[in-house]
Amino acid sequence: MFIISHYITYIMDWIKYGYVIGSKYRQRIIISLQKNPKTPKQISEETKIPITHVSFVLKSLSKRGIVMLLTTNLRKGKLFTLTKDGFEIAKKLEKIT
Repeated sequence: MFIISHYITYIMDWIKYGYVIGSKYRQRIIISLQKNPKTPKQISEETKIPITHVSFVLKSLSKRGIVMLLTTNLRKGKLFTLTKDGFEIAKKLEKIT
């Protein structure tokens, strides 16, 4: 049972990784969040990605468990960070970029 569960987790990690590498925007946002939590505006300024795209990408990455919102009760100044899977993906991205 453990082997099957471990194998499924391993596959899920690669599915998330594949999703991230499918978009330059997703890759740049993951790399931007690697050092510390940031707001969408900070990510936009750092990556030169329009804020509307940053917000859309953050929402999709959050749904997939790659990033998470730290300040859930705020309307402005929302801080995002990487999840454990997000940090592992960021490490893999470092090797290919």
